[in-house]
Amino acid sequence: MSLSHLHSLGFALAIGALLFGCAGQSDAPPPEAPDPSTVTDPAAAGLPNPTSEAISEWGPLPDDRTWGSTAGVDIDPHDGNVWAYDRCGASALGGGCAENLVDPVLKFDRNTGEVLTSFGVGEFDLPHGIHVDSGGNVWIVDMTGHHLVKFSSTGDVLLRLGTRGEPGNDSEHFNQPNDVITAPDGSIFVADGHGGQSMLTPNNPTVTEGATGRIMKFSAEGTFIKEWGQIGTEIGDFRTPHALEMDSEGRLFVADRGNHRIQIFDQDGNYLDSYVQYSRVSGLFITDDDMLYAIDSETNPNNHPGWSTGIRIGHASEDRVTAFIPPYEIDSRDTGVAGEGVAVDADGNVYAAEGPISRPIAGGG
Repeated sequence: MSLSHLHSLGFALAIGALLFGCAGQSDAPPPEAPDPSTVTDPAAAGLPNPTSEAISEWGPLPDDRTWGSTAGVDIDPHDGNVWAYDRCGASALGGGCAENLVDPVLKFDRNTGEVLTSFGVGEFDLPHGIHVDSGGNVWIVDMTGHHLVKFSSTGDVLLRLGTRGEPGNDSEHFNQPNDVITAPDGSIFVADGHGGQSMLTPNNPTVTEGATGRIMKFSAEGTFIKEWGQIGTEIGDFRTPHALEMDSEGRLFVADRGNHRIQIFDQDGNYLDSYVQYSRVSGLFITDDDMLYAIDSETNPNNHPGWSTGIRIGHASEDRVTAFIPPYEIDSRDTGVAGEGVAVDADGNVYAAEGPISRPIAGGG
């Protein structure tokens, strides 16, 4: 069995990525998978943990900066290094980048954790989603700023979508966007609407006027093409589409966090499938060989009773979890901590992004 770690980005005070080392497979044969509808606690079900070590002090920030909250991490397709963002020292959803003028976008050497480059000062209120495209460009979504920015790998601004500080539910605006991803042809997909998971609940059975739960598609140049979805619980509806990923077939995976499922669509928005075994998903990552990593940062007895936080792993072709990285224990949170964003490098090291205030409450957004 190869050495396994987990890095956690921004976990404690000055802590960067929680590394769960190489996600190599055990030499032992995998256990027979239980019925997907019954696997609420994969650790108790005996699913293997492919990691052997957790490193919680990985990726310190320069100049004695203290990590704030973070929920996003991705891998550079050219050199395999690690991209992430810091909310400029702020905790949870409080923001900080509008007041604390430091670079929120950072690239780390995957071998040493050293910061190789940083940029983005003054561009965001609350960074929320990160995507590194096939050209090495870095996309950052600003949830409370209601816009997104595409950077070159050296920090030059290449494209802006939405208008900073102007929420809206039309084709030219975002309303609390969560994540962004690009297709091989350059098409841009944005998951818009963070507040839906607090709506259509016993305590709040209504939908706030103007709130969104949608996927928006743009051309590579940023021209709006179409959108689909609304706040709801039916197929094709969303209650906080929190993260996006794409498999080798070009299928779009949407972490429909408030509805405790992953919904899968083609690139025209046609519904294909739903996965429910991956719990209340905050972050997604799919490797080149279509292994799906889904991280649950929020499950607790109130919002998803009987389930557990952690990183669930399976093949993207089916709703079947075959491995599980459990949360690590922490005194301030009974359910443990697993992070909110997730990524896997070429060596199989698993990175989980989390901020300090999220230790007791969740993944910081």
